[in-house]
Amino acid sequence: MVDQPLAGRVAAITGASSGIGAATATALSRAGATVALAARRRDRLESLAERLEGPSSIHEVDVTDEEQARSFIESAHAEHGGLHGLVNNAGVMLLGAVDGADTAGWRRMLDVNLWGLLVCTHAALPLIAQSGGGDIVNISSVAGRRATAGAAVYNMTKFGVHAFSEALRQEALHAGVRVTVVAPGFVDTELQAHNTDPLVRQGMARAREEIGEILQPDDIADAVAYAVTRPPHVCLNEVVVLPTGQAR
Repeated sequence: MVDQPLAGRVAAITGASSGIGAATATALSRAGATVALAARRRDRLESLAERLEGPSSIHEVDVTDEEQARSFIESAHAEHGGLHGLVNNAGVMLLGAVDGADTAGWRRMLDVNLWGLLVCTHAALPLIAQSGGGDIVNISSVAGRRATAGAAVYNMTKFGVHAFSEALRQEALHAGVRVTVVAPGFVDTELQAHNTDPLVRQGMARAREEIGEILQPDDIADAVAYAVTRPPHVCLNEVVVLPTGQAR
């Protein structure tokens, strides 16, 4: 019989239509969890749900819309009879110099990477506590640990995720809610394709070549699944996952 350490648990996942979100949904479902999937692309969610091993629900959600974000969390809790985990995975990475930048891209990163994470967490925290405790996992980046030229605003949002996660961990431990921030290095996802600046794309291509074999979404999903299946007294506060060939 396959071990299912998350049997009877319910997890909500944002940005679940592709990449790390979809891989995390697959990993948690395989571990026995019921998963509530949120993203803007409903067709992708439907396709993912068909491939999962266990029960799931799909929710077409823009996490930057507070009403939609709260409705997703509350619906997941009501539909599945509890909520034991939230994976804040939705994110945007738009790189480039500060001088001459399109500030609409800055606003998009602030809205998705910070505001969406905040409102989903605010809605989920009391429901997870009411369900007997569980986990909030925030997907950040190594860009939240070290700032570099050309990524200033992205750095700002991801540093914010780390700071918020640590403060929340200290608050939420009294309710039996663990908080983990996962900081991946270079992962093969759609994030890179969001960038159209030729210089940025050239820089990413050079980084990929220098690293060699980069991470896959499943590598990060494995880290999330490991964190949320630890004994209740064990909290992995921060998990950094780099490709072996990535220097920083």
